[in-house]
Amino acid sequence: MTAKPSINADRLWQNLMALAAITEEHQAWTRRSFTPKFLEGRAWLQGAFAKAGLEVEIDAGGNLIGRREGSSGNLAPLMMGSHSDTVPSGGRFDGVLGVLCALEVAQTLHEASLITRHPLEVVDFLAEEPSEFGLSCVGSRALVGALTPEMLEMTRPDGMTLAEGLAYVGGDPEALSRVARGKDAIAAYLEVHIEQARALEAAKVPVGVVTGIAAIRRQRICLVGQTDHAGATPMDLRRDALVAAGEFIAAVSEAANKITTPENPLVATVGWMDVRPNAANAVPGEVQMILEARAPLADKLDRFLDVTVAGLLEKFPAEGIKVTCENLSTAAAAPCDKRIVDAVETVAQDRGLPSMRMPSGAGHDGVFISQIGPIGMIFLPCRDGRSHTPEEWAEPEDCAIAAQVMLDAIIELDKV
Repeated sequence: MTAKPSINADRLWQNLMALAAITEEHQAWTRRSFTPKFLEGRAWLQGAFAKAGLEVEIDAGGNLIGRREGSSGNLAPLMMGSHSDTVPSGGRFDGVLGVLCALEVAQTLHEASLITRHPLEVVDFLAEEPSEFGLSCVGSRALVGALTPEMLEMTRPDGMTLAEGLAYVGGDPEALSRVARGKDAIAAYLEVHIEQARALEAAKVPVGVVTGIAAIRRQRICLVGQTDHAGATPMDLRRDALVAAGEFIAAVSEAANKITTPENPLVATVGWMDVRPNAANAVPGEVQMILEARAPLADKLDRFLDVTVAGLLEKFPAEGIKVTCENLSTAAAAPCDKRIVDAVETVAQDRGLPSMRMPSGAGHDGVFISQIGPIGMIFLPCRDGRSHTPEEWAEPEDCAIAAQVMLDAIIELDKV
């Protein structure tokens, strides 16, 4: 292949708006996984995949996959995609744009009668966002054989198990082993995504070349003091767990801010807390909280949590506050492949498009897909860096640029 056709920017935008319109009536823009609205969106996508000349299936892991065979039958596929599910009121671009950019690439090649050497696969991964079962990246886990029997037994509030959820969306929990792909199963994976931050917008740069997806660790921290009467207990005799928690949260924020850099960022957040007894007239006796920290380099993340955070907690036992700290989850960092990074950067330059290299602080299906082949990502600006909100927005021109860069990069990657 030598020609580089142009994507249809109007069609991409129309598709984006059409899929976004499939939303819960009183909660825009919401299409949660394992719901009727999700299935409605999936039906729309199946039709769009077929119109683009793709052979369509839903695999055992509930992933919607459109495939177009290549001219060399023995080559591993070039995979593109993202996810069509949203968080509640989550916006119209996160995930969805990645699926539709991949679809636009496939449809453009189909209409131009250009056959890639490698097979092409467009994937809508199931439930990338945290689902009501308490698990994210369900489909990409399944595709790499990381969806365990214990995960299949997880339940959502209405009692449905994840295994039942897979069957509900057209998957087959009994056949997961047959669809799990091994190492080097794909030649490359490429995903378009809004940046979900402000760097591209601030720099007025249309193309972000992602260098890697950050490692994530979550810890449950419990501080236990003593519950007392809020009116009768003198201030100097209190063992207030919430005061201790407040001091800890402020100290964690300050410590993270001191060591983060643009080249190697680290972020730390306490986004969930349970205070007991949670009464206006009682001194809080116990606080549970979840601390999440992210960094592109796992060793920097581990040092922060295992040394810095652990050190911040050491003061509280002397103040009468008992401390427990439990590691809840760890997601490994996923560096992007140099060849893919270079290809994205080169094709952007060829079209006169400024680009900048940057890490991804958010998690993506690529973390798991990196287990079966090299990955890469293309970021585009989003307004004020906002995401997971109804105000999430990307300009049509920026969406079209990202899709075109993806197409050019796929053509480049197909040469190898």
